[in-house]
Amino acid sequence: MKSPATYHHKILKNKNGAFAPLIDQLAIEEPLEIQLLFGPADQRQRKSIAVTMRTPGYDFNLAAGFLLTEGIIQSSQDIQKIAYAHSPDPDWVENTVVVVLHNTVAVDLNQLERHFYTSSSCGVCGKASIAAITVKSLPQLPPATPKIAAKLLHKLPNQLRAVQAVFDKTGGLHAAALFDWNGKLLSWREDVGRHNAVDKLLGQQILENNLPLSDALILVSGRASFELIQKSLTAGIPMLVAVGAPSSLAVQLAEQHGMTLIGFLRNEQYNVYTGAERLDRDR
Repeated sequence: MKSPATYHHKILKNKNGAFAPLIDQLAIEEPLEIQLLFGPADQRQRKSIAVTMRTPGYDFNLAAGFLLTEGIIQSSQDIQKIAYAHSPDPDWVENTVVVVLHNTVAVDLNQLERHFYTSSSCGVCGKASIAAITVKSLPQLPPATPKIAAKLLHKLPNQLRAVQAVFDKTGGLHAAALFDWNGKLLSWREDVGRHNAVDKLLGQQILENNLPLSDALILVSGRASFELIQKSLTAGIPMLVAVGAPSSLAVQLAEQHGMTLIGFLRNEQYNVYTGAERLDRDR
């Protein structure tokens, strides 16, 4: 049985100096191990490539999205099967996912180590550093021509907020969503990890053969980090909009690849950091 997304816990709530016993709902956080089965038919290898703390649910999306955004796969055709691993421990059986690749898919083991770098952008800077940690062969984005009405951006956070069922209960999840250029909400995912929310969202898209997402923008509920820019670029997304602030390295990467990056989308205002050409500022 799939783990629930929320957990009930007894608490003491303090309000106006008084305590009262209540039941609070918390977002579930559990480890997910992603394993890869790959190689030629006569030399198959099984390797554990990542353990991430996530909210249970859409685990196959998460695994596929992780492999896409780490540059290991390029399409759903690379994947033969995704399944939960067999385990003698019933508490662990749905916390390990095995992705079986077709035996024709070449896997660069060195690329699997790429994600083990300091995750804070302040620890990495400069063009040489960007080259060292960027996924190879990022797709080329479409030309930066007017795509979306500038005023329409203000409506996107409320649309996402309206469908965040687990966030309503816990207040403890990040979210990522895809919108078309008319502001229609196409899909969304929630998770305790902001990277996981994006991987779940993009994993769904690759498994449904919707890549590249050149006719969509992505909205993230937190800040815009280098990693989120890169993940979006691997899916061919030309615009990332964040409720929070971007990092310096995020701006550099977006500018380098011609992506539109918008931050601080809240309170009827926002900042355009790169790619202003995709905004129709007259509407």
